[in-house]
Amino acid sequence: MPGSKHLDMTRRDILLSGLALSATVAAGPARALAEANLTVGDHEITVFSDGHLSLPMDFVLPEQSAEEISALLTPHGMATNMLTPDCNITLLRSGDRLVLFDVGAGPNFQPGAGELLTRLEGAGIDPSDITDVILTHAHPDHLWGILDDFDDLLYAQASIHVPQGEWDFWRAEDTLAKMPDARKSFVVGAQTRLDAIEDQVSMILPGDEVLPGVEAVPTHGHTPGHMSYMIHGGSESVFVVGDAISNAVISFEKPEWASGTDQDRDQGIATRKMLLDRLALDQSRVIGFHFPHPGKGRVEKASRGYRFVTG
Repeated sequence: MPGSKHLDMTRRDILLSGLALSATVAAGPARALAEANLTVGDHEITVFSDGHLSLPMDFVLPEQSAEEISALLTPHGMATNMLTPDCNITLLRSGDRLVLFDVGAGPNFQPGAGELLTRLEGAGIDPSDITDVILTHAHPDHLWGILDDFDDLLYAQASIHVPQGEWDFWRAEDTLAKMPDARKSFVVGAQTRLDAIEDQVSMILPGDEVLPGVEAVPTHGHTPGHMSYMIHGGSESVFVVGDAISNAVISFEKPEWASGTDQDRDQGIATRKMLLDRLALDQSRVIGFHFPHPGKGRVEKASRGYRFVTG
């Protein structure tokens, strides 16, 4: 596996790439985002902010014209050259378990992200308190926070649950060679971190009950093994969607638009449409990783596709 020198180089590369803030873009003041709580049966769910990303619009929507983008986003008061999506981390308290869904970006991805540890500390939670980590996928803003500033493993006491498809894809010998140059650092970063957690990992297959009341739902497209999770409690459910639905405006009003963040764009579109149909029908609450913090609400059908209703 690549050594630390190689990893340091890829960190510099990613900070300078189009997927991170360039030196000419100011990070701006930290967003004052409090955690939000909800209950599902006997489960208590808290949503913490890990900060936000900065993504160039031509990366997010590579197939749409500037006119199409402006027509969609301007009425919502959104910038048309850059998206700054929030990053929402779901914490589940269930019995004696304290479960994180994804672990955020950590200190080495983008300067606007990596705030989870501070948020947890503010809530009186130490990494050693976490009993389980459940990953949706292995992109930097979801996985890289498994290591601290010194590349030491956080959540060392936790069982870490990883979708089998993600594990196989990111650890395959040919993945780095096949990946476009702009994303090669994603592979190096994922491989380093998956190696670090290997002794703590249990694999997730579609349909598995990962933990009592937590069902694995395959939502491939964004990445080959992307998994979402339905948390069941009594007659209620909450759907932790990860990045299968990635934006509360674009994904809802134009689910047919290809996303540059999806590895398989066609599969990403099909998955997105399927999920929106399902969630609009059953009215389960949803938590979106990149929806405006705290990212929780419901899906409704609308005259233009769908609508995200917060709450």
